Amino acid sequence: MENYLIIIAIISVSLGTFFSLTGLIGYIRFPDVYTRLHSSAKVSVFGVVLLLVAAISWTPLSFGKGLILISLLLITGPVISHTLASAAYRIKIPFKQTLRNDLDQNNNQ
Repeated sequence: MENYLIIIAIISVSLGTFFSLTGLIGYIRFPDVYTRLHSSAKVSVFGVVLLLVAAISWTPLSFGKGLILISLLLITGPVISHTLASAAYRIKIPFKQTLRNDLDQNNNQ
């Protein structure tokens, strides 16, 4: 049983690191606040969740505590990214290469 937990931890650390690295590369390469926020929030949440799965299986962290941490992260991550995007839109940070803007009140489509 110990070997299976070690294998789960190694796979989770590898995948979590991959997701976190992908979010970091997206944050560097994307042109504006909204796409950067998407890459850093969505991808990195999965990276941290996978790292928490590795911590649950490798360390003596109890399953209940880890499950509470994962659920809080999955609940608060999208809310925080939506709040930041809404604040960026309200202070009129411009889009780059936008095709349509559904939030625009003066939109004549």
